[in-house]
Amino acid sequence: MNLRMKKSFAVLSFAALAMAAALAQPAAGPAMPAPLNWTAEQDHQNMLDQLGIKSLRPGRDGMHPGSANYANYDESKANPFPNLPDPLTLKNGARVTTPEIWWQQRRPEIVEDFDREIYGRVPAVTPKVTWEITSTARETNGAIPVIVKHLIGHVDNSLCTNIAVNIDLTLGTPADSHQPLPVVMQFSWVWSGGGRPGGTNLAGGARTNAPASAPTWQQQVLARGWSYAVLPPTTVQADNGAGLTRGIIGLCNRGQPRKPDDWGALRAWAWGASRALDYFETDPAVDATRVAIEGHSRYGKAALVTLAYDRRFAIAYVSSSGEGGAKLHRRDWGEIVENLTGAGEYHWMAGNFIKYGGPLNWGDLPVDSHELIALCAPRPVFISAGSTNGDAWADGKGMFMAAAAAGPVYELLGKKGLGTTHFPPIETGLLDGEVAYRQHSGGHTDGPNWPVFLDFAARYFVPGSPSPALLQSEKNSPPK
Repeated sequence: MNLRMKKSFAVLSFAALAMAAALAQPAAGPAMPAPLNWTAEQDHQNMLDQLGIKSLRPGRDGMHPGSANYANYDESKANPFPNLPDPLTLKNGARVTTPEIWWQQRRPEIVEDFDREIYGRVPAVTPKVTWEITSTARETNGAIPVIVKHLIGHVDNSLCTNIAVNIDLTLGTPADSHQPLPVVMQFSWVWSGGGRPGGTNLAGGARTNAPASAPTWQQQVLARGWSYAVLPPTTVQADNGAGLTRGIIGLCNRGQPRKPDDWGALRAWAWGASRALDYFETDPAVDATRVAIEGHSRYGKAALVTLAYDRRFAIAYVSSSGEGGAKLHRRDWGEIVENLTGAGEYHWMAGNFIKYGGPLNWGDLPVDSHELIALCAPRPVFISAGSTNGDAWADGKGMFMAAAAAGPVYELLGKKGLGTTHFPPIETGLLDGEVAYRQHSGGHTDGPNWPVFLDFAARYFVPGSPSPALLQSEKNSPPK
């Protein structure tokens, strides 16, 4: 073989090898689009366009009593849609008469309605979270020695590598404990100055905080011999519409807009709490069958959603959750549905929820908040409100009415509801059943009801007793 033939053969061999290598590689897919960088107004308009909605009714004005659209605080006008959906009637009209029918048929119907129309669907597969303990320190909280762990939950972002989600979590455990302990976990604000500031709520009432000398909620939890945890929800998902193409929602959508039944921030925050519970199940210092979730205001909404959707949580303290939380959607008092369908708060909910502030009305909703509370059954839930002098916007009576209407489901499952439909005087706790309610005399705050909730939770956190998450008898058990 001469030199020219050798060179030609080498070129052909190289080309053949290159072709074989190319065939062995998977075909390159289309380039992934960059995450959108929309404003909340742009994202909101996109959802309106998807839904074919041209206009929305305005929400209530909670700040200016002279406004033509000022919030209603007249009880005679508060219930324009008095007929609530029956949680114990199937969509085919048949009655739910046994726990089996509830678990196998009616509960899935209610969950589907909430998924599609209210809070949105969590993707069937979500990214894995890997927890890293970034620091461990021995501290003193009040007079109690505590081991404080700071953790970061790194969310796998291989779906969209230019979106990073890292969940903050703090766990404080009594230092002298040598056994797994219950945990009370709070959805917590993160303020630049630390703590939760005072100020005014949307109804113009002062946020009443505990005196500086009073024990913090963490100190009250530690005094019970339990552990506390703090989870800032905005490390999971931003609290604004502009963030919907970022955070865990944006990551799962590869930085693109939501579809009308995609999850909103409340479900995303609840998802973050569930991932924290995943970690607790691996920590020998934690009794993961006795984890309580607490939240106030918008985070009270998220706490109720968390307990409703994740049956591993044992109990919840739901503080001043209002519209989108424990308050009845069909009730015209303080904040209303239309406040949650505008560009300021729509991101909490599924896009489909916007319809009920536009072409549809509250009475068209297939479910209402009493059924969200019913999804928590048979586990205990504590519904909290402040006085109308400071917390009127959240509608303490509307939350009471929802709690009372959830009672029949608890009773079907062998538990006790509120035991009354009569709105109690302020500072009167209804605490005998698994559904509890108390309206304190403070404003828009969770502080005054912390000791009451902890007394309520102590009934279920007795060492050696079954956990509320495990109290279902065989006939009351949900499907595996």
